[in-house]
Amino acid sequence: MTQLYKAVVLITGASGGFGQELTRQLLKAGSRLILTDLDAAILHQKVEAIQSEISTGEVIACLAVDLATREGSENLYQQVKKLDIPVDILINNAGIGLFGRMDEVPSEIWEQLMQVNLLAPMRLSSLFAADMITRRKGHIVNISSLAGWSATAGMAHYSASKFGLRGFSEGLFNEVREHQVKVTAVYPFFSRTPILRSQSFGSLSKLIEQGFPESLATDPVDVMRATIQGIVNDKLHVFPDPTARSVHLLKRYSPLLLDLISHAFTRRLKLAQRQ
Repeated sequence: MTQLYKAVVLITGASGGFGQELTRQLLKAGSRLILTDLDAAILHQKVEAIQSEISTGEVIACLAVDLATREGSENLYQQVKKLDIPVDILINNAGIGLFGRMDEVPSEIWEQLMQVNLLAPMRLSSLFAADMITRRKGHIVNISSLAGWSATAGMAHYSASKFGLRGFSEGLFNEVREHQVKVTAVYPFFSRTPILRSQSFGSLSKLIEQGFPESLATDPVDVMRATIQGIVNDKLHVFPDPTARSVHLLKRYSPLLLDLISHAFTRRLKLAQRQ
């Protein structure tokens, strides 16, 4: 099992919905956190609000990093090394979303998404795994998505990044397991976080003009609680909500039925936009 108490945990995308909930729950578990995001001022503000409620755990550092570039990942690694505190758990949580038909999304937009969602976790895993292998201790967690199992219209780019992260996580697991390093990949359904308000482009953007129905979205508190439990239990694949578990099973055992359900859901969105 992976121990959380006193464990040094590095969380990327710590200002976002999942990042804030990870921060809150890991502090309650007594972890020592290194938090990163684009804007240090916003991150400090959110962390202070959480620490006013929670007195356990410790925030070691809040670091401003742009993970959309190779230099950003290397910069983060060097900043953490300067702290001279080995990282026990790396949580690659940072991610961005978009919605639109693949030929109607500007290339610079979807290429940035691939940098943040897929290449940054690969880069950081490579950098920190080397230290973990040397210590024969560590845990790498990649927050993928249910979109890493099933791709719907408007999400080709996002799903490609999350499918890729799933494949990378499986390969990484098989490469580092003999060195006592753990790997966990997490596949949540849409949750009530800012990613529901991602940019949309082109003809398909009409499907979500009013946003994703929040009544269908999951609670990030519950999702991250299940995620952390999966980390503690050293699970490779974690489906942290009922929708994720159901869609995963349908994808494996009844993909045609899942296609019918996906088409019906798209029609429901279209009808909702007309009303």
